[in-house]
Amino acid sequence: MTNHPHALEALAAADAAELEGILLEVCSSPRWAAAVAEAKPWSSREALLAANAAAMAELTDADLRDAMAGHARIGQPKAGDSTSEREQAGIQGVDQAVLDELHEANAAYEAKFGHVFLICATGRTAATMLAALRERHPNDPATETEIVRGELRKINDIRLNRLLDAS
Repeated sequence: MTNHPHALEALAAADAAELEGILLEVCSSPRWAAAVAEAKPWSSREALLAANAAAMAELTDADLRDAMAGHARIGQPKAGDSTSEREQAGIQGVDQAVLDELHEANAAYEAKFGHVFLICATGRTAATMLAALRERHPNDPATETEIVRGELRKINDIRLNRLLDAS
């Protein structure tokens, strides 16, 4: 991956309010955004991604709920939200029966865990996301929390890389 030092410098040079806004677009957890901002200046892309990983590791269950609140239900990307639509591109054009199965599996998951099923959907098909949803449904809450934490970290890495590459 190409390193864009100017994009990283521009991000680090943003004032506190602007940086918070940018980071909250990446992840809707205020605690995550604050922790990543506190780690600046980042010496490299890798340092920014390490700040993401460190911040994710420290999030409480409430912070994780804040982070998940920014994500659309799998199979239902937020209309007009280019990030949501891009990340869930694997559901475009899929058979309605698969979408119906996703809807039912999501409902069962949400009833059990009290939050949306979160998975790094980039590059995944509807069928693979449905299979993952069914595979993870039997997990206990503690196991699922750690899987969600890892999926959020991956999503944030992708979003941070896109942010640097777009700048």
